[in-house]
Amino acid sequence: MSRPAEPFARARYVRRSPRKVRLVAGLVRGLRVSDALAQLQFSPKHAARDLAKVIRSAAANAEHNWDLSRDRLWVKQVVVDPGPIMKRIRPVSRGMAHRYFHRTCHITVVVEERPEPADGRQGRRRPSARRAEAPVVEREAPALPEASGEAGEGE
Repeated sequence: MSRPAEPFARARYVRRSPRKVRLVAGLVRGLRVSDALAQLQFSPKHAARDLAKVIRSAAANAEHNWDLSRDRLWVKQVVVDPGPIMKRIRPVSRGMAHRYFHRTCHITVVVEERPEPADGRQGRRRPSARRAEAPVVEREAPALPEASGEAGEGE
C-alpha cells in the first residue's frame, strides 16, 4: 500500500451520530492543533472526546511518521462520514414494535504543518474576500425646529 499524501488519523465505527459529531467538528476545523484540543477539552458536547482522541492521534502520526513539529501543526480537514446503522426493535403496547437506530460514524482528521506567521498572529486562516467598499455618504444632522414663543421676545 502506498503512503498517503498527508498525515491523518481515522476512527471508525464510533458509536455517535454523525450529525452530532459534525457540530463539534465545525468548531475546530482550521485551528492550530493545540488550540483545537483546548477548545474540545472545555466543550460540553460528548462528541468532543471522540474528536479530541482522533486529533491527538493525527498529531502523533505527523510527529512520528512524518517528522513534523507538533507546535506547527494545524487541523486542515475534518471529515465525518456515516457508518453502519444498527437497527433494533423495542416492544410497545398492543403487540406492536417500534424500530430505533444506533448510528455510528467514521471520523477522519488531516493535519498539516504551517510555518509561523511573520506578524505573529494566530487563529484561523480564512480566505480573504475582496469586496468593493461602498462609498461612505455623510449625512447632515437634521435641523432642530426653532422654538416659538420664547420668553422676552415680542411681549
